[in-house]
Amino acid sequence: MNIRTVETKFDMMKFIKFPWRVYRDDKNWVPQLISDTQALLDPKKNPFWKHAEGKYFLAESDDGQVIGRIAGIIDRNYIEFQGEKTGFFAFFECLNDANIAGDMLKTVAKWLKEKGMEKMMGPTAPSTNDEMGFLLEGFDSPPFLMMPHNPKYYNDLMDNYGLKKAKDLYAYFMDKKDAPVARLERINKSVRKNNPDITVRNINVKDYSNEVKNIHSIYNQAWEKNWGFVPWTEEEFFGQCEKLKSLIVPELIFLAFDKEKPVGMLIAVPNYNLVLKKLNGKLGPVEIVKFLYYKTKIKEIRVMIMGVIKSCRNKGIEGLMYHEIVKNGIRLGYPQGEFSWILEDNIMMCRAAEMLGGKVYKKYRVYETVL
Repeated sequence: MNIRTVETKFDMMKFIKFPWRVYRDDKNWVPQLISDTQALLDPKKNPFWKHAEGKYFLAESDDGQVIGRIAGIIDRNYIEFQGEKTGFFAFFECLNDANIAGDMLKTVAKWLKEKGMEKMMGPTAPSTNDEMGFLLEGFDSPPFLMMPHNPKYYNDLMDNYGLKKAKDLYAYFMDKKDAPVARLERINKSVRKNNPDITVRNINVKDYSNEVKNIHSIYNQAWEKNWGFVPWTEEEFFGQCEKLKSLIVPELIFLAFDKEKPVGMLIAVPNYNLVLKKLNGKLGPVEIVKFLYYKTKIKEIRVMIMGVIKSCRNKGIEGLMYHEIVKNGIRLGYPQGEFSWILEDNIMMCRAAEMLGGKVYKKYRVYETVL
């Protein structure tokens, strides 16, 4: 076995396509678009790399076949905001072999330590604002959009290397038959009566740029104390929102205001993984036709962001937005959904998900070690 750095475009394509070997017999794996992964890793297309650096590695057998991949990531914004010299291992994929996994993790740990890092955490893809963690429980169903999926043995490989749990993340599954519609209606009426200055509305796509500014402001305020959080730069956030613009359903995105001040948001998107599974990483003319056809078959949404700025919590704003997403989700033909991810110790959010009829059906684990 040989572990070497990715040096050429050909090497990078090997890095990107290796998951097809790992998951070829996994019916629940959803291939991501190759073009999306290329853009994610391209410093010219992804503004994340303006404050971060990455080192990519391929593990190869003696006959030159790729048998593993991994990346080391250093995010200077994370280090500054969290006040700790933490680097990340990312994009981990590996055959079921402890020696391969151990050597790859050791290689990244060595690189991070040489760069002055004192702790290694992961997996990420590439940052804590992207896919994070290894699936720990819930292997019997496909992941929702922008959520991880991996073989069960990945967690054994982490334990074997000596990595420890940093945090578990939860995904809640919801079905309309369990939704407390009457209770949400009562909450909605009570909050609106007691807080007449609070309003909730859908995103205005005709004023998308200003709406994204509101969302960015709320996001960086509402999550600033969360574990693992690092603020998006304006360029990163606008880039991500521009990428998602063609996929959003305006009736599933809500902004809350206290008079004119943006104070909360809830963002849900259809579970486009149903479509991606049919495309096998490609997006040519045939795949575009498939996309247009299969997107009409989507019956699930993912509630991926929900937050209220600290000064406006405990006013019932969350309840207003929950009422709207349940009402609109059911009306638009999405009887099921996922609320993810939620930190295991974020008690208030876990209770909210349970109040909405959600049940933990997937768990993800983030690992760490001192270097």
